[in-house]
Amino acid sequence: MALIKCEQVSIGYEGQTVVRDLDFVIEPGDYLCIVGENGSGKSTLVKSLLGLKNVEKGHIIYGDGLKQNEIGYLPQQNDSQKDFPASVYEVVLSGRLNSRGFHPFYTPGDKREAVEKMELLGIRELEKQSFRDLSGGQKQRVLLARALCATRSLLLLDEPVTGLDPIVTGEFYQLIRRINRDSGIAVVMVSHDIESAVKDASHILHLQERALFFGTTEDYCKSRIGREFLGGVHDGNSL
Repeated sequence: MALIKCEQVSIGYEGQTVVRDLDFVIEPGDYLCIVGENGSGKSTLVKSLLGLKNVEKGHIIYGDGLKQNEIGYLPQQNDSQKDFPASVYEVVLSGRLNSRGFHPFYTPGDKREAVEKMELLGIRELEKQSFRDLSGGQKQRVLLARALCATRSLLLLDEPVTGLDPIVTGEFYQLIRRINRDSGIAVVMVSHDIESAVKDASHILHLQERALFFGTTEDYCKSRIGREFLGGVHDGNSL
């Protein structure tokens, strides 16, 4: 059963429809990259999948036991995130907030989960450090660990490597691939990096208000729109 199914979904932003008549599905274990030019509705779609933005038309259906508040989310970096005044452990543990319900305190299970995710991402030795003192790559690992604490089945990543240097970017992509492959957690990533998208992803959703393409990466590479973008017909800033 699909984790998420979008049926004829249209979404508006500041009075304008930016995503129109969208149909696609996310299955357990998928690795979907959402690509397209700036302003094509990629981040708006992610916010709607999270329930942070209402759809104008159509339906977003959650299946396989998935609830909106059980999606791990790594948003685009902003200045407030970079200067978050808390320890690494506290930031990672905060990923368990949505699962606590009416319980005011973190459970031993929550704390074990935070430690496990820090170990998985190689940041256990940073747990007492202040988040604001970390490098950009370390901060993204911490925020990814927090997102993993929030989910068992789906990660949403909105341009997670923006501002990272090429080596750190490559390491981060490797982490995502490993999490997807080893844990079976589905990944949905908004990305400007088309080359990495086609190397890593199982599926591509190419947006330009409507879906110009949705399907397997293999079929995308053979499609007209895929060949255009991969061939650099558009200028490099558009992806």
